[in-house]
Amino acid sequence: MEILEKTTVGEYVAKDFRTAALFSKYGIDFCCKGNRTIEEVCDKKELNPDNLLHQIETILNTKNESTIDFNSWPIDLLANYIEKKHHRYIAEKIHILLPFLSKLCKVHGQQHPELFEINELFIGSVEELSQHMKKEEMILFPFIKKLVNAIIVDELMEQPHFGTVENPIDMMKHEHDAEGERFRKIAALSNNYNPPADACTTYKATFAILQEFEEDLHKHIHLKNNILFPKAIRLEKDYSAQFINNLKN
Repeated sequence: MEILEKTTVGEYVAKDFRTAALFSKYGIDFCCKGNRTIEEVCDKKELNPDNLLHQIETILNTKNESTIDFNSWPIDLLANYIEKKHHRYIAEKIHILLPFLSKLCKVHGQQHPELFEINELFIGSVEELSQHMKKEEMILFPFIKKLVNAIIVDELMEQPHFGTVENPIDMMKHEHDAEGERFRKIAALSNNYNPPADACTTYKATFAILQEFEEDLHKHIHLKNNILFPKAIRLEKDYSAQFINNLKN
């Protein structure tokens, strides 16, 4: 049991994403703070670790053929998936949410002033996420793909300008933390995306899309923080060791 308690939340979600719903139920951050152990989160949330572990084991022991095992994917494929699936999702929803939030502020802002802060926070998220995704698509992801190819064909890569892959990864993780905190504020201001009694259809739709946006962002960040980034770091180290060994021979 002690070994299971020492396993991190991110490792459980990487093994089976269905555990994410369980962690969300208890307000446990599995993406930005996925490096905490079960022991640590239970202590923080005042939960019974045996009870939580029992629920985790029940999920892990239940077969679900529809669950995608992202942990088994080659990391260049996973990088492509994140870009095509999650980056595109963000771009599409931004174009819907920005005018919706602006409209809500104009129509309902006087009665619900929290809408102005939600709108401001989301605009900040749009600006930061747009830059964040651009850095990943133009710098980090291409490097990961080149690294995978260099190992496959056994060829020497040029030293990247950022030194080691850990440097851009540390930056990306820091930015993930900032977005996680921003959406915690949005969730709190929106009463966990529950619209007020006088909400119109647009109001209800906006909160529903915002909630979906946050849920997708959690999965998006999880795939990078808990699977893609650790594997990229290990792969770079394996590549360096392989290249040094080749020089010796």
